[in-house]
This record gives sequence, C-alpha cells and structure tokens, in this order.
Amino acid sequence: MPTGIVLVVVAVALVVVGVAAGLAVDRRRRARLRDHAGPEYARVVAATGSERAAERELHARARRLDRLDIKPLPGEARERYARRWMRVQEEFVDAPEAAVQHADELVAELVRDLGYPDEGFEQRMRDLSVRHGRTLEHYRSALEVHALSTSRAATTEQMRGAMTDYRTLLDDLLADGEPTGTRRS
Repeated sequence: MPTGIVLVVVAVALVVVGVAAGLAVDRRRRARLRDHAGPEYARVVAATGSERAAERELHARARRLDRLDIKPLPGEARERYARRWMRVQEEFVDAPEAAVQHADELVAELVRDLGYPDEGFEQRMRDLSVRHGRTLEHYRSALEVHALSTSRAATTEQMRGAMTDYRTLLDDLLADGEPTGTRRS
C-alpha cells in the first residue's frame, strides 16, 4: 500500500478516535453535572429549554460562586445553629406557625453567615443550587408552606413537612465543607 494512503487511513482513524474520545468525555461531564446538580438540573433544563443552555447556566452559577467568599462555619458556630434549631423544633408543639417562621429566619441567617450574598430570592436560589442542588427542592417546598402559614392556610401536617424540609437544608448547609461521612443524621 502506498505511503500516502496509509497516512490518510491513519489520519482518518485518529480523527475518529479523537471524536469518539471527545464524545465520551462530554457524556461523562454531562453525567457528572446532572448528578451533582440533582433535581436542579431538570429544573434548569425546563427553564432554559435545552440541556446545553442549562449546562451553560449551571456552569455560570458555579463560576459566580467561585468568586464569592463562601466558607463553612467553624464547629462552634455549627453547634450554636444546631442548638437554635432544637429550640425551633420544640416550639413547633405549641406554636407551629411561629416555628415555621423561625425556621425560615434561621435558615436565612445561616445562608448569610456562610457568606452567600443577599441579592434577592432568585439569586439566592441560583447560588445555593451550586453546592446544595440536591436539597434545594426541600427549601422550595418549605418556602411554599411558609407562605401558606403566614396567611394561616397551611395545615399542621404541611407545616410539619416544612419543618422537615428546613431541617434537611439546614443539615446540608451546616455540613458544607465537612469531610464525607461526618454529616449529622
């Protein structure tokens, strides 16, 4: 076989292998992003209308968060929040609406103390989605019930669910930065 044909065959083979490798890397990157973002991935895809646009949005969120000074709380501060949460839970027995209100305030304060800027609800949700995409749906659910409870339209069971949802997010926020396996149950 002439050398020119061999070179063309080798070049085509290299291009095919390169394209296949690129596609495999892209698939793994997408799967990692989908896994990391959790339910937020599907929410952003629905909002943007395409996976590519959603991925650009999620990457932009991550770049923004990298520029912010988000730091885990020291152990002492985490313990203070945990104790405050216990008091809010105890309050639920006698005053569910007040407990839901206080849970919302406690989570908002924790978010600020971690370093997330207070630039409005939507931006807060985008920022939290980068590290807490798996628990963000709990926060959204809790906020819906909180809105109902302020007008006394939430049932006790809905408020109990909101408290559980706030607790899920609170635990995730408090555990941010801890080594795997050290989160409280």
